[in-house]
Amino acid sequence: MNAQELRNKTPDQLREELVNLKKEAFNLRFQQATGQLENNARIRTVRRDVARVITVLNEKAAEAAN
Repeated sequence: MNAQELRNKTPDQLREELVNLKKEAFNLRFQQATGQLENNARIRTVRRDVARVITVLNEKAAEAAN
């Protein structure tokens, strides 16, 4: 998922996406702790996607404040 795709979404859609990504991150951490995780790189991509969503949400909030 890239930042341009996220900028086209509404803040409500972004918040929903953020919740889903955080749930996925939790599940991935749990799988890693129990030794069931197969794709270690997925943790990194999910963390970066969370950061992207938060960044776009903050951009939209700053834009709305002006």
